[in-house]
Amino acid sequence: MIDDAKPLFTQIAEKVEDSILNGTLPELSRAPSTNELAGFYSINPATAAKGINQLVSKGVLEKRRGIGMFVTEGARALLINEHRTTFSDNFITPLLAEANRLGLGSRDVIALIEERSQELHLTTALDPTAAKG
Repeated sequence: MIDDAKPLFTQIAEKVEDSILNGTLPELSRAPSTNELAGFYSINPATAAKGINQLVSKGVLEKRRGIGMFVTEGARALLINEHRTTFSDNFITPLLAEANRLGLGSRDVIALIEERSQELHLTTALDPTAAKG
């Protein structure tokens, strides 16, 4: 889990986000406490609290006095939208800039993506008729 390039509190926040995104921590469920996270990852509780507070500030978790931390309703959608924007900024924008430099249009790029997806057996991810989950 430890990535020296990122602060520990950021890594804690990302682990909780991943659990929300993959469904192991459903909306409206109780989230791990700062002490539970600190114990599990062998870190200072203040570090875990800083990561949790980031998620509270984002609206992903909410504090219920005397009960604990809970995943908010809509947290998964909020995180998906955030990750989608980050993905677009980090990958799609540079991809389109390079495609433009090579004289490729959007249809050319889509065709290349579809070809590569078939090679990697990722066709359902790009199939607009596939069920969305």
